[in-house]
Amino acid sequence: IVHRSPSTAPHEPVLLQTLRDQLQRHVYPVHRLDRPTAGLILFGLNPQSAAKMVDLFTRRMVDKYYQALVLGFAPDHGSITTPLTKSPTDDWDQKEAHPSVLQDAWTDYQTLARYRIPIGDSAPSASPVSLLEIHPKTGRSHQIRRHLLEIGHPIVGDQRHGDPTINVSITQRTGVVRMLLTSMRLDFRHPYSSELQSLWVGRGSEFNRVVSQCEPFHVERNAL
Repeated sequence: IVHRSPSTAPHEPVLLQTLRDQLQRHVYPVHRLDRPTAGLILFGLNPQSAAKMVDLFTRRMVDKYYQALVLGFAPDHGSITTPLTKSPTDDWDQKEAHPSVLQDAWTDYQTLARYRIPIGDSAPSASPVSLLEIHPKTGRSHQIRRHLLEIGHPIVGDQRHGDPTINVSITQRTGVVRMLLTSMRLDFRHPYSSELQSLWVGRGSEFNRVVSQCEPFHVERNAL
């Protein structure tokens, strides 16, 4: 998690504190990722630089790119613009009986690859999955997870809204127990120099392991 909260367990690792200890100086979070999401996240080294970056995020001047492995054969590309609710407790489950307001939300995506993964012990049994690049234009709470669920393509490894059968199958096949969603790239103008910055990270070793084991089961588009 990015910073400590009332729900943080006493011995749970906290990113802000870990980074502060590594750098031996204070750091200031600019944005957050969901607890099970891996990848790139920004901190400022002083309150002023952090505030400038927060302003860029608030004004939607930061382009964010993720990759995710999702259940089902997704379309080649698409946009999801379903508004999302936010309750006073920031509970993102819309089934919760709390007063809520609708917020605009916009997620673009494109499909990078499709696979048909054998599941269980029965050879004829297989599950379609897709590797997506995702470009959220807004930054609502759990937006990517909620929007992909909305179009019927929940993220593999999402313990709350993913498919239990495929989640267990992927874990048994690869040994990986995590939600397969990674924040991989941030593009923005530097808040002081205005130079274009493009920051990249990889999917992560566990995500890569799953993708490499999916490759033998790749499905060409014309075979769908």
